[in-house]
Amino acid sequence: MRRIVSADIGGTHARFAIASIDAGRVVALEEAVTLKTGEHASLRTAWEEFGRRCGGDLPRELAMAFAGPVGGELLKLTNNPWVIRPALMSSKLGVERHLILNDFGAIAHAVAQLDDSDFAHLCGAEGPLPRNGVTSIVGPGTGLGVAALVEHADDYDVIETEGGHIDFAPLDPIEDQILAYLRKSFRRVSVERIVAGSGIVNIVNALAAIEGRAIVPRDDKQCWSAAFDGSDSLVASALDRFCLCLGAVAGDLALAQGASAVVIAGGLGLRLKDHLPRSGFASRFIAKGRFERRMQALPVKLVTHPQPGLYGAAAAFARTYR
Repeated sequence: MRRIVSADIGGTHARFAIASIDAGRVVALEEAVTLKTGEHASLRTAWEEFGRRCGGDLPRELAMAFAGPVGGELLKLTNNPWVIRPALMSSKLGVERHLILNDFGAIAHAVAQLDDSDFAHLCGAEGPLPRNGVTSIVGPGTGLGVAALVEHADDYDVIETEGGHIDFAPLDPIEDQILAYLRKSFRRVSVERIVAGSGIVNIVNALAAIEGRAIVPRDDKQCWSAAFDGSDSLVASALDRFCLCLGAVAGDLALAQGASAVVIAGGLGLRLKDHLPRSGFASRFIAKGRFERRMQALPVKLVTHPQPGLYGAAAAFARTYR
């Protein structure tokens, strides 16, 4: 068994933890340290701060989940001022070996290795996730992450996708109007414009326009706060619509990927843990015409592990260098 550093680098936060790995799997993940990227000049200075908080020398192997494309000489995020050069990581961080993968690829590795106790049941067949076939993984967060986990025998493959950018398909007259409203701002309306963190703002504004209300400027944090505390009826309606659309999108992706199960992940997904089972998510998920019986039989789970990105990065490293 050996210890590595696992990192999950996003636009706003950089998370680090020490992971213990053995025989291709994660044995343990220590408590995470979360740093704000805006308070650190670079990945290197954040790394050094993590080392200070650990109180000693860090392991010389690193697994890193990165919220963006991982190819090329430079890794950059829209909301992150850091510039990461993978070729220089060994010299800058003092690591002997590192692995960098897309953040949602890391989530898929986590789904493959987490215990059944790390999932909550949302709808469909009861029982643990099947460990054979395809599991579609859908994660509303800053964007909409989509991946496919393909399990066979005692191994698995992870397929990273850009499924969050498929076209939004309205399913009732209100969504017809939401789409028409958003087309005034976006040449093409993808599902990420609806079922992601900022999507709640788009839905709220569209519903306000439908009702002839004045559009009140507010950001996604304000909208989500009002959505969860129920203080604003229009925002509460937007939350209900968000859950309906998420169910429809998750069902579409399951059909497209030939899934035997579906997992909802992402930070926003976890925040919706108590709301999704009480919403129209399940009804929209199964509303696939001739395939309704098939959709009713699919288990749909939600990841409840607090740090699936860190866990998944470590799992990917363990599997790669087992």
